[in-house]
Amino acid sequence: MIAIGDRFMRYAFPVLLIVASVSAAQAPVSPIKQAHAHNDYEHPRPLLDALDQGFCSVEADVFLTKDGLLVAHTSFGLKPQKTLQKLYLDPLRHRIKEQGGSVFKDSNGKPVPFTLLIDIKTDAASTYPVLHEVLSQYADMLTEVRDGKVIERAITVILSGSRPSLNELARQSPRYAGYDGRLSDLNSDVPAHLMPWISDNWALKFGWNGTGIMSAKDREKLDKVVQQAHSKGRKLRFWATPEKEAFWQMQLDSKIDVINTDRLKELKLFLLPRIK
Repeated sequence: MIAIGDRFMRYAFPVLLIVASVSAAQAPVSPIKQAHAHNDYEHPRPLLDALDQGFCSVEADVFLTKDGLLVAHTSFGLKPQKTLQKLYLDPLRHRIKEQGGSVFKDSNGKPVPFTLLIDIKTDAASTYPVLHEVLSQYADMLTEVRDGKVIERAITVILSGSRPSLNELARQSPRYAGYDGRLSDLNSDVPAHLMPWISDNWALKFGWNGTGIMSAKDREKLDKVVQQAHSKGRKLRFWATPEKEAFWQMQLDSKIDVINTDRLKELKLFLLPRIK
């Protein structure tokens, strides 16, 4: 004869597992403002994997094709169903509606800014007008600049890669995207809403690879770069960076605003205890 306790556990245990699974799925995600999902679209679940880890910035490479703006790292990876809208803009709009107007909220319930970095892989002259038209269909969730006035919304789009010229963007109204600058733009006086970020290739600008001690020359140069970017109200980011904890720690210590990674979970686990 089965004891009552045994009978209860036989039927209750599966239910408890289901409840635990649902609770885990619904557990709030801590947004990580410094975390940027480099080449995000190469993960098993583009965008969604990054959101599950709390990343507040993701990157999508786009190609203009006969099927629209397709997301891939190279032209060999293009697939008609992988449009910018389907992989990123539509899911983000759905999430913002579900979350009450933002992609993430902080522990006090305040919206956390979110960045969509779009790396244009095809010619800017042909691609950007199409991209602008697509973005205009999502104006309800995108930061907008109209007649010089910034209207902040849930997502800020920044253009990298084959970017249109600064002059072209500056003249445009309304505008739904900013310009990803380079270290050569550090002394530019354009407003931060036009050039929100300064990004560059670490491996081409600095010698340190995350092993040993950074040289005094690299340290002095980096400190100056950080100061210059922040003095103009711009965030700083590097790509082609070593995926090492020592390098991530250096970026935190140096007040580099956006940390590139392809290792989403590892960076999350590294950052969370250090940014509380």
